[in-house]
Amino acid sequence: MPFTDIKEDIFERRESIVRSYCRNFDALFVKAKGSEMTDADGKTYIDFLAGCSTLNYGHNDDDMKKALIEHIERDGIAHGLDMYTDAKAEWLKAFEDYILKPRGMDDYKIMMTGPTGTNAVEAAVKLARKVTGRTNVISFTNGFHGMTMGALALTGNAGKRKGAGTGSVGLTGVSHLPYDGAFGDDVDTLEQIEMMIENPSSGIDAPAAFIFEPIQGEGGLNAASKEWMKGIADLAKKHGALLIVDDIQSGCGRSGDYFGFDIAGIKPDIITQAKSLSGMGLPFACVLLKKEHDIWKPAEHNGTFRGNNHAFVTGKVTLEKFWKDDAFQKEVQAKSKILTEGLQKIAKLIPGAKLKGRGMMQGVDVGSGEMASEITSRSFEKGLIIETSGADDEVVKVLVALTVPEETLRKGLDILLEAAREASDTVKVAAE
Repeated sequence: MPFTDIKEDIFERRESIVRSYCRNFDALFVKAKGSEMTDADGKTYIDFLAGCSTLNYGHNDDDMKKALIEHIERDGIAHGLDMYTDAKAEWLKAFEDYILKPRGMDDYKIMMTGPTGTNAVEAAVKLARKVTGRTNVISFTNGFHGMTMGALALTGNAGKRKGAGTGSVGLTGVSHLPYDGAFGDDVDTLEQIEMMIENPSSGIDAPAAFIFEPIQGEGGLNAASKEWMKGIADLAKKHGALLIVDDIQSGCGRSGDYFGFDIAGIKPDIITQAKSLSGMGLPFACVLLKKEHDIWKPAEHNGTFRGNNHAFVTGKVTLEKFWKDDAFQKEVQAKSKILTEGLQKIAKLIPGAKLKGRGMMQGVDVGSGEMASEITSRSFEKGLIIETSGADDEVVKVLVALTVPEETLRKGLDILLEAAREASDTVKVAAE
């Protein structure tokens, strides 16, 4: 049956209109490997989206796939609530050995949450309020932290907040302050934040926590400087609040380091992880918390799917394969330079365009959602899957797998450059 018939017969008829990505990528995908996806007609696309940073190690890594198949074939545990399992023990030990200990983070414990990032954020905020006895949480402009009610309260985007219902009902207990660079490079938002927090007449209640993303994914690839991150950490400590770093999209190597905040040399009280934690697209989220904050009572925060054993199996492979030393990290940083160079060519085509982000989480602010949409649409026609972000979807955003071969990365950037050139010419003609 042709794709158009399948689309009409089942997707249009039965699936909710809340779906989004498929609207921009109008094809029936049937296969994926590495940094490429293939549709039902046999057309292959370079994937610059990577499951929105869920597939940092590419599609269907051979070693992860082999380990998972072996686990399933031996009737290994698939679902176990939070019971002790061999798969969990092995993942915890690998994470301890390859991530925590090398970074001097032996004082952290790991809390399994529900399987998505928003579950981890909910748990983090809930714990911060429990530890401090306070309610207010400081989040930042353009931040995105999830779509459940607590996480959505932390989120700045008006369109997403409207999903909560009329008047964004229930999105309370949060104060939104300016992120690094929110008012331009010449305005020190850290100084403004400190003035607001310390002014008893500012209307901002004493915070239970500060929460920020090192690089704002959905917010437009705004990257916080190491000075700003360190300043927020110091401010939180000074005022008896916990520091939560949402490293869900910028983590697992995406920033060029394992954690997006590594460059700042800070030790957050709580860290949220998800997306590429399993390495293979299997749902898996957790919270890293300093041991002194682990004051939960048994089952005080739980979830039927906390701790996905299949994800433990593949997640262990990612740690052993990519993070046992710094070789992979150096490869990522080298590819980041290639990405920067490629995006600079695109930025030069479009008046006022500028680069955003850091590491392998970069993009180009092209000034309008219309231009960005034109570029991504033309890219898809040419065989490149790429999306936008930002308050007005004005940023063309690259989230290609960290394992992408250099040749494929350059080919994708060439397609993007060609699409940007055509889109720029089209907009110029329309303006005339």
